[in-house]
Amino acid sequence: MAVPSSSFPVPDAFEVLCEQYARRLPASLADLTGPSRGSVELPLHVAWSGRRSYTLDQPRSRMGLYRTVLAEGQHQDLINLLNRDLLTAQWPTLRTLISRPLRHTWEAAFPELATARTTAA
Repeated sequence: MAVPSSSFPVPDAFEVLCEQYARRLPASLADLTGPSRGSVELPLHVAWSGRRSYTLDQPRSRMGLYRTVLAEGQHQDLINLLNRDLLTAQWPTLRTLISRPLRHTWEAAFPELATARTTAA
């Protein structure tokens, strides 16, 4: 059994995930120009397993779409599929349904999301 060498620090999984999510972020929330109504069909590279079609007018469906896009979407997917107003409005609940690294990355980059969290409580 090999013992890891202390001369090569192993990155923390939380930090690695945060860095990966940070590379995908838009420059600002205003860049999120996705639809606010109607239906959305996710591309296969985002919804590679499971549900691909969502209805934005139904809160549970919209929440599922946002969870999937935040976790699996690339930079351009975030811009094209997420809507700034919808993201901010549902962030207090959405933040409890996503991973800790994902939540940390978005709130660190966009303090207005952390503010939305505290004003809704």
